Amino acid sequence: TSSHTRVGILNNPSSKIKEDNTAIARGILTAFLAQNNSNLKSFLSKLSKEETAKSLAAGTKIVKFLIPGMDDDTFEKKYNTLGLDLIKSHQMFCQEVLKLLPGQMAVMSNGR
Repeated sequence: TSSHTRVGILNNPSSKIKEDNTAIARGILTAFLAQNNSNLKSFLSKLSKEETAKSLAAGTKIVKFLIPGMDDDTFEKKYNTLGLDLIKSHQMFCQEVLKLLPGQMAVMSNGR
């Protein structure tokens, strides 16, 4: 509810990290990196739907889920170059520093 609130995402997958099972995670990270705040919330809501996950798993390209107003070219370029190393480093941070089990979720507030 505040314009001074910041949100971030850390991925802590429970399965082996591969391109075919990280489409949503990479889409979320790309949106945070390449889009403005007004489009971010709508796009993240769209990505979080079950039918979106099923469609992506069936082979639909993520660009089909972009919303009007998003910079399609910037998103697609960033998405296609975002490597799996970023997700692997998130996973390592979650498990080594935060002491989370693979797949375990947590909420951090003010870095705690």
